[in-house]
Amino acid sequence: MVKIEKIVENKKQFLDLLLLADEQENMIDKYLPNGDLFALYDDDLKSICVVVPINNETCELKNIATYKKYQSKGYGRTLVKFISDFYKNDYKTMLVGTGETPSILSFYKSCGFEQAYLVKNFFTDNYDHPIFEGNVQLVDMIYLKKNLKK
Repeated sequence: MVKIEKIVENKKQFLDLLLLADEQENMIDKYLPNGDLFALYDDDLKSICVVVPINNETCELKNIATYKKYQSKGYGRTLVKFISDFYKNDYKTMLVGTGETPSILSFYKSCGFEQAYLVKNFFTDNYDHPIFEGNVQLVDMIYLKKNLKK
């Protein structure tokens, strides 16, 4: 049975999963303390995500990760639906930033996100090493947005 918990203490215990989605620990350290971390369990831990407030109307999904052996089983989609419902009374819009990876962009679009804007050279300017998704080096950050008020 799927259970989702908000984690308020010892968030770094999930660092192994956080690093799957954001592979540089000092970048995670910038948002994890102020973010809400949610853990999804289905018998055992499958996925996590971190959401941070941007302003009174907008929050951002900063990290979402599922252990590789549990990917493509709906856990990420379940988490996105949960946090969308969780924050719909507090925020108007949710943002998420990601690299130019067709499968990941497709995932977010299937969860109700639409392309919003681009931050040029985000990955090359903010990480101390090249970031790859498959064979593709990530350069620009693509932001997507989702309207939480329906």
